[in-house]
Amino acid sequence: MRNTKLQRLIIIGMLSGVATLLMKLNFPLPFLPPFLKIDFAEIPAVLALLTLGPVAAIGVEFFKNVFYLMLSGSITGVPVGEIANFTTGVLFLIPIYLVYRKVSTSKGLTAGLIAGTVTMAFGMTVLNYFVFLPMYTKFLGMDAFVGQDLYMYLVAGVLPFNLIKGIALTLVMVLVFNKMKPWITKQQRQLQIK
Repeated sequence: MRNTKLQRLIIIGMLSGVATLLMKLNFPLPFLPPFLKIDFAEIPAVLALLTLGPVAAIGVEFFKNVFYLMLSGSITGVPVGEIANFTTGVLFLIPIYLVYRKVSTSKGLTAGLIAGTVTMAFGMTVLNYFVFLPMYTKFLGMDAFVGQDLYMYLVAGVLPFNLIKGIALTLVMVLVFNKMKPWITKQQRQLQIK
């Protein structure tokens, strides 16, 4: 029991470290606002989801953002970007878990990744309108978007950004899954994940 618990903690720690490094390797897309940056830090969280379950995956998302915040050295006030990134990751992971739990195959994972992409894209568009943009305005003193500017930012910025990010994550995760399937299956058996 203790050995399994230790092994789970080690895997969560390693995946969180890899996720943090991947988060640091972010890049903007030329046709979207430059502060919207793509990274592949959700891949380790999806691996945690497949091998250890949803709590571990959310743990990887949480620790990734804590480590990123510590490494960026900008712990001044409310970490709005990290909270938004954590929320994005959770919105991506939950549908993957719900679908893959029912259909534990490559097709099930692909369907879950597509569902996660749609949930993340539309969920973050709504949450940006009601939560994150007001937080940026209140806590970071950024100018608020109003009227047409807000609509354009959400529909021509946030929504396509998260759709593109989800598609990129889906393509990479399918490749990673096909290569790592034996390891994932072994971890599931050893750690008794259903």
